[in-house]
Amino acid sequence: MRTQIAIVGAGPAGLLLGALLHRAGIDNVIIEQRSPEYVLGRIRAGVLEQVAVDLLDQVGVGRRMHAEGLPHDGFDLVFEGQRHRIDLQGLTGKRVMVYGQTEVTRDLMDHRADVGRTTFYEAQDVAVEGFDGDAPSVSFTKDGVRHSVECDFIAGCDGFHGVSRASVPAGAIRQHEKVYPFGWLGVLADVPPVHHELIYGHTERGFMLASMRSHTRSRYYVQCSLDDHVENWSDEAFWNELRARLPAEDAERLVTGPSIEKSIAPLRSFVAEPMRFGRLFLAGDAAHIVPPTGAKGLNLAASDVGLLARCFEEHYRGNAGGIEHYSALALARVWKAERFSWWFTSMMHRFPENGSFGHHMQLAELSYLVGSKAAQTAMAENYVGLPLN
Repeated sequence: MRTQIAIVGAGPAGLLLGALLHRAGIDNVIIEQRSPEYVLGRIRAGVLEQVAVDLLDQVGVGRRMHAEGLPHDGFDLVFEGQRHRIDLQGLTGKRVMVYGQTEVTRDLMDHRADVGRTTFYEAQDVAVEGFDGDAPSVSFTKDGVRHSVECDFIAGCDGFHGVSRASVPAGAIRQHEKVYPFGWLGVLADVPPVHHELIYGHTERGFMLASMRSHTRSRYYVQCSLDDHVENWSDEAFWNELRARLPAEDAERLVTGPSIEKSIAPLRSFVAEPMRFGRLFLAGDAAHIVPPTGAKGLNLAASDVGLLARCFEEHYRGNAGGIEHYSALALARVWKAERFSWWFTSMMHRFPENGSFGHHMQLAELSYLVGSKAAQTAMAENYVGLPLN
């Protein structure tokens, strides 16, 4: 098989890239290791920046998002028993959209099926080859038969553990990483949210986040030890711990119920650079990971593929230099998002190893933030998302 762009990975990054390329008239094929059901079963982020919303609208998949998503004009910060609202709309003129990654993926899957572009699911032994020369290809086994997709370029959208980045020679890539000494215990439940906007809490018991996916489905998180295990947490134990970390008025309103999903996610910051190696381009989690504190993971993936699609479009229109700038443009935005996510994580979580001095520095940072319009504006600008370059 021959195509212009072979995309490895059918998560939201790969599917959105495929949709953007289709819109530009660029042929593409997606190769995915997992089944469609597995891809849709991943529980991930639910806060979309305006850039991500605009890209979904551009490819014609925004109808359900606008009908069912929840536009948010701000969020609450809680520390020392007090709550403070960050007015995103008032400070920046922008808002965010609460709409789950699962729904984004479903909409993009449906769009790809409607336009008839090829996707190979359950592709085994995927190999990314020839990207350091003029004849790149992606080979894989499907239903016991070996296939090869020849292409002009390969887009690696296959996540942190995917084959794309792993195929780059070790000497050609620089990796930067920070591993945080805690994780997030998250619960998804069909209960109404405790508040109409998100609540980020810095408490003596650790960080908490009260989030939602809809008016009837909530997503809650509490900071936990990396040594902890989901099996140690009954639903009752989780709700009791969350209630202890919520502000008193929200704790009284908390509606509990059986969990749909419960998991512990470790937190890390990671960047691989550059994001281009010959005819192989990395995007999304294949190139970088952010802590979930600032909801940047899916949004960074969207901005990556937005830039990459634009570079490919320029290339096929005759501007051969377009693709040369992808890595630098993407990394400029990636590092800014990494900084924001690191800062927000460092301010909101408990780091016992930092002692009382470190704890008071966090409180001083929070106090300065809520008392300074300039500081709140800087936070709000980063939270709603910086412009696409």
